[in-house]
Amino acid sequence: MGLPRLRAAYALQILVAGTLVALLTALRFGSVGVSTGAMWHALLDLVQGGDEQSLAATLLALRLPRALTGMAVGGLLALSGALLQALLRNPLADPYVLGVSGGASCAAMLAIAAGAGAAAIALCAAGGALLALSLLFVLAHRALFARDAALDQGRDSAILLTGVMIASLCAAALSLALSLAPDGKLRTMVFWLLGDLGGVVSAGLAALAVACWLLLLVFGVRDAAALNLMLGGELQAYTQGVATAQVRRRLIALTAVATGIAVALAGAVGFVGFVAPHLVRYFVGANQRVVLPAASLLGAILVLLADTIGRSIAAPLQLPVGALTALVGVPVFIWQLQRP
Repeated sequence: MGLPRLRAAYALQILVAGTLVALLTALRFGSVGVSTGAMWHALLDLVQGGDEQSLAATLLALRLPRALTGMAVGGLLALSGALLQALLRNPLADPYVLGVSGGASCAAMLAIAAGAGAAAIALCAAGGALLALSLLFVLAHRALFARDAALDQGRDSAILLTGVMIASLCAAALSLALSLAPDGKLRTMVFWLLGDLGGVVSAGLAALAVACWLLLLVFGVRDAAALNLMLGGELQAYTQGVATAQVRRRLIALTAVATGIAVALAGAVGFVGFVAPHLVRYFVGANQRVVLPAASLLGAILVLLADTIGRSIAAPLQLPVGALTALVGVPVFIWQLQRP
């Protein structure tokens, strides 16, 4: 029993350190590079409340909100993906693939078209994610709540195909919205749908995003023990004292809120919620007490690195972060789909 705990502890420590390294990398690199010494000096000046106007300090003021928001977005999406894969007992589950991100995007786009503020957009995105996820559970109810999932060979396919159809429906609605959008807003809307952190400039909003991520992660980990039992089957978990219906409702709501916040902040960033849990389970196993925080940290790292590359590789142009995460996520998804 000691070795797995040590492995889990080391994995979490490595991921925490990796998140900090990815954050510092995002602050240092971009269209204009900054030396490590200058960046540390600017960070110390910021902590001490100084008002230095050096290039490093100016870049830090611009990059820090974006980096913190990217970290929160990746953490929220990976947390959502890990919860969905556990709740559905389907390794292909992901907020993007199952249409949850699409539902959030549709609602957020309507809010943007109506001229709503940031808080209203986030609220609408969370509501759209909850609506799409609820639709998935209603349409795939028979497959999701089968008494013996091991005997139902078509269960995973039914859930996956239902989610893909919901995603397709959301994509069609988004296409109609784009076709009716004014020319002046079209480029911004397209970048937002591809996943873009370029509009994040508020340090307060970034700090709030990180706080929401950490709070939702704590709530998710609280139900990790129950989730471990539910992975063996709803009936088995119920006989061991787990209030499966209540746990499922809580985690569905948590997933919807996390996805909605992430979409409201950065648009539809795809496949982070699929890739991060898979990589984590490969190294630490299937214990949800470890998988949830580890996947969330790895998701934060993936989005931070993708955004840093997007800002640097074609500078001064900025590539949308969602396109870069899809370049990694799609091959991993196909590989997982082809596994026996």
